Amino acid sequence: MKQLMPPVKLALGTVQFGLNYGVANHRGQIGLDQARAIVAIAHSSGIDTLDTAIDYGQSEATLGQLDLNSFKLITKLPALPAGCPDVAGWVETQLIGSFERLACSSVHGLLFHRPEQLLGEQGPALYRALSELKRQGLVSKIGVSIYEPQELDRLFDEMHFDLVQAPFNLLDARLLASGWLQRLPALGSELHVRSVFMQGLLLMPADERPAKFSRWEPLWREWHDWLQLTGLTPVQACLRHALEFTEISRIVVGVDSAQQLQEIVQAASGALPEIPSTLRSSDPDLLNPSRWNQL
Repeated sequence: MKQLMPPVKLALGTVQFGLNYGVANHRGQIGLDQARAIVAIAHSSGIDTLDTAIDYGQSEATLGQLDLNSFKLITKLPALPAGCPDVAGWVETQLIGSFERLACSSVHGLLFHRPEQLLGEQGPALYRALSELKRQGLVSKIGVSIYEPQELDRLFDEMHFDLVQAPFNLLDARLLASGWLQRLPALGSELHVRSVFMQGLLLMPADERPAKFSRWEPLWREWHDWLQLTGLTPVQACLRHALEFTEISRIVVGVDSAQQLQEIVQAASGALPEIPSTLRSSDPDLLNPSRWNQL
């Protein structure tokens, strides 16, 4: 297999290993053989981080059947059940389940998938439970996966996280505008970004984009015009934009095939012309995929 230059800032997202995920995903959930091929390409390309979650269907179980010795594993806890009487016990049980599915005895990162619960009544107990697992050496870094930067304003008032995962892409400059892009590294927090392709929405030809996104037609038109002017592919533009920010430690990318991962790795290297500021959006209906079902 050809050895590629290591794109040290890329991480492999594995939600597709367990779910039919993504607005542009036409292949469905990835099977074990394809998952093995994707992980092999990741290893040969210098990718050292795999991102998964308990809520990602069979993702952890699929990964547990593969050789993961050369990877840092990051997983995420689901929502805490209402009225849970033993928060620490629940957190520990969830992590042990992840260990069993992943066939490992520790993980690099354990993130909380529902930041609003950390801000609620059980938040302090959840944070103490995560911190205790780190103290025991079962987890190297504890963190949170956020959806909007303002969540960090309240979270960091009371807690400190070693790792934060946040959405970030060409259209979504909220992390930059809020100041948190710069503040997180200054606070000693590792920043991983996801949604650089907006679940594939930024990669779609105009005639394949779902009609519900037509309300942003002027933005799409400018996006495609700029790509044509620069000669870049959508993948090249999206990746190189995120790679320009030294504050970002890892860019989490999900793929449907080994070939797709190879194309992403190759697209990451190269120059990026200046991006028009008019390509940015602040519309949460567009930037937050959890709202897309209501469009």
